[in-house]
Amino acid sequence: MLRRSSVPAASTSPLDDVPDVRDGLTSKERAVLWVLAECQRERNGRNVALPMLYGRVLEHVEMSLGELQAIVERLGARRR
Repeated sequence: MLRRSSVPAASTSPLDDVPDVRDGLTSKERAVLWVLAECQRERNGRNVALPMLYGRVLEHVEMSLGELQAIVERLGARRR
């Protein structure tokens, strides 16, 4: 028997791409930041690899790898 995630998947809406008035983040950007913070907390502050982040983000929001890369770059990720 398959179990569903305890976190409901976000519905896709045209408003998903509209930035929030309070901070200018879209719902996808906010989800990426939240998942990134959770992963960093689990890893005791260490960097999170993009594939790990992508897998976890997909549990909450539907997006392509290219979308995730664009969001991470826009939010200020640095390359090594």
